[in-house]
Amino acid sequence: MFAWFQRLLPRTGDFFGMFEAHAATLVAAAEALEKLVDGGPRAEQIAEIEKREHEADDLIRDVLRTVRKTFLTPFDRGAITSLIGAMDDAIDEMHAASIAIDLYELRTFEPEMKQMVSMIVEAAALTTEAMPLLRDLSRNGGRIHGITETIVGLEGAADDAHAAGLKKAFEQHSGEPMQFIVAREIYKHLERITDAFEDVANEIDGIVIDHA
Repeated sequence: MFAWFQRLLPRTGDFFGMFEAHAATLVAAAEALEKLVDGGPRAEQIAEIEKREHEADDLIRDVLRTVRKTFLTPFDRGAITSLIGAMDDAIDEMHAASIAIDLYELRTFEPEMKQMVSMIVEAAALTTEAMPLLRDLSRNGGRIHGITETIVGLEGAADDAHAAGLKKAFEQHSGEPMQFIVAREIYKHLERITDAFEDVANEIDGIVIDHA
């Protein structure tokens, strides 16, 4: 009897699928960044990060377009756009880091840089783990909070590695200001990536608080 009416109702977009697809680009880019700092083929890894960043751009456009067209959304529109925006910031910063590494032709990386990249890989994996759990917030709220808490903890540990690495770079390159400037630039980009993942965690927590 109401079939005709149901056909008129706007359908919800596949926001969960798009979140999960975007998270997959974060993992792929983070793994490529790790291979890059571990001495993997430079051109290949930089190209991989750029490719994943373009994929992420396509996905965020899909999300924003779908938000505008969809009447029924799983969360507030602002929460959807803020979450995908924070995720996109993370991969944009990875892309920026790879560009800086290529620009300065950096071939060797300090242990603290590698530590930060390992934390980035872990944060990306945790983000990917959290995305499917958003499909059922009432059941998965506690688990999601544990994941976001870990991501925030990684950001704090990355800050410590950043400070230690920067201090060591200053001491090692006291007579080579350009070398110090390059190291500082790379540390800055890596820190921005971990900051972006903290923002992702905060956006996820906000969704859980508001909708669980």
